[in-house]
Amino acid sequence: MQELNRLLNELRNLPGETEIVEFKEANTGYDFGKLGKYFSALSNEANLKGKPESWLVFGIENKHHSIVGSQFRAKRKDLDHIKGEIADKTTNRITFIEIHELNLTDGRVVMFQIPAAPKGIPIAFEGHYYGRDREELVPLNLEEIERIRAQATGVDWSVVVIPEASLGDLDENAIALARVNFKNKFPEYAVEVDSWDTITFLNKAKVTIKGQITRTAIILLGKDESEQFIGPAEAKIRWLLKDARGNDKDYLILGCPLLLTVDKVYAKIRNLKYRYLKDGTLFPDELDQYEPFTIREAINNCIAHQDYTKNGRINVVELDDQLVFTNLGSFIPGSVERVVREDAPEENYRNRFLATAMFNLKMVDTAGSGIRKIFNYQRQRFFPMPDYDLSGGRVKVTITGKVLDVEYARLLARNGDLTLEEIIMLDKVQKKLSLKSDEEKLLKSKGLIEGRKPNFYVSSSVAKNAGTMDEYIKNRSFDDRYFKDLVLEFIRKKGHASKKEIEKLLLDKLPAVLDEDQRKNKIRNLIYALSKREKSIDNHGTNRVPIWKLASGA
Repeated sequence: MQELNRLLNELRNLPGETEIVEFKEANTGYDFGKLGKYFSALSNEANLKGKPESWLVFGIENKHHSIVGSQFRAKRKDLDHIKGEIADKTTNRITFIEIHELNLTDGRVVMFQIPAAPKGIPIAFEGHYYGRDREELVPLNLEEIERIRAQATGVDWSVVVIPEASLGDLDENAIALARVNFKNKFPEYAVEVDSWDTITFLNKAKVTIKGQITRTAIILLGKDESEQFIGPAEAKIRWLLKDARGNDKDYLILGCPLLLTVDKVYAKIRNLKYRYLKDGTLFPDELDQYEPFTIREAINNCIAHQDYTKNGRINVVELDDQLVFTNLGSFIPGSVERVVREDAPEENYRNRFLATAMFNLKMVDTAGSGIRKIFNYQRQRFFPMPDYDLSGGRVKVTITGKVLDVEYARLLARNGDLTLEEIIMLDKVQKKLSLKSDEEKLLKSKGLIEGRKPNFYVSSSVAKNAGTMDEYIKNRSFDDRYFKDLVLEFIRKKGHASKKEIEKLLLDKLPAVLDEDQRKNKIRNLIYALSKREKSIDNHGTNRVPIWKLASGA
């Protein structure tokens, strides 16, 4: 109690509130939502200031730091209960170190001792990050969020030794498979490996360190019950099967050892036969929806790059014609396209020790070509390129197991000289995704696309080679003059035209590549040009219900 009094006096003697100390009167109570926001802000600010903790103090007015007393949750059991309430709404269930009560002569003071956000993990309350700008409570800005997250990049979570774990906590079948994989990966050591005892082998494979069990060893080779050694982190993969409407049909959750779990998850995936529409000898009759390497590489990449400090699971969602893989954590290389383009090993890994062990056990390819191989396998099938979504603090990879556009597939089949980078760009056109300015420039310079941004389509030169002239003619845009003349001729014959009449006239004549909203917008632009720029037509109705007639002299 004496120590708390001393600490309270030190805090009250500060010249003003700082980013890691906040005073509130809270005479009779305090809003729980604001309390949670201050918890997030003070925790994050303590991390950024290099302090182990921060303080929120009730019963003190914030100008002169006088004691006014607080009746916030006057019963001790109610005060203690708030720890769980806060934990339910914060990142990783972080809560107060302790809540102290001081019943002083001038009134009751409640001191909330808030831990600094762990290295690499900004603390959110109800999904939002908060910080402080001197006395003001504000959203934690992006630079500060990334500064905290960057703290984790210098610490390899996977290399940590677990002193209380032993060889008996590892699965014998997993170790046996690890030996087989190691010999396949390094055939020059095949004979020698058989003479190594288990500890020697695990050391050589860089799964253990001098015989000590690491987190990596538990993840890859640990018995199911050994997952407790890495808690609160999880080493689990959840497979989920959904029907065409998105309803769950089946699921399976598997844990350690992940070396064996990968095969079990792979066995659950229905790699059905995909039958192409016959077109002479262009396509084979049938093939697997997914290349086996693609499935295994995607799962193993999730294991290698999962941010285990976020205490989440790896997910594999199977749809009728797609596989979706997700793991927590940012995509450290930053750009998937750069990885594919450069085809080189990454310089930084979130879990370097784990990634090295997985490479040695023939689970992943750290030579930098794994992702590129997945792209090439999709190319060989004439399937869409993999989709990567790097938002929301996770990596989401979608692999499509069918042809989206037969004409695009024919293009790939008959234009073998296209580079992978060009195909990735054309894949965006197929999916009606926006192109970067340099991509647009490159594809146009090579005559691969036509149209106006954002409605690009395959150009006639490529379409001729791919046998898609019919589709090209259907999608190509007539000159605007053609459509304007149609409108003028309609008005000339009828005497006037309403908005609906002009839309009915043009909607089915505009390029099929445009959706209905884009066609209507195109029509509005044509009418604007005729009335305001060319002054060929005048509005004899209202702005809401226009009636267009030919202008005098038109």
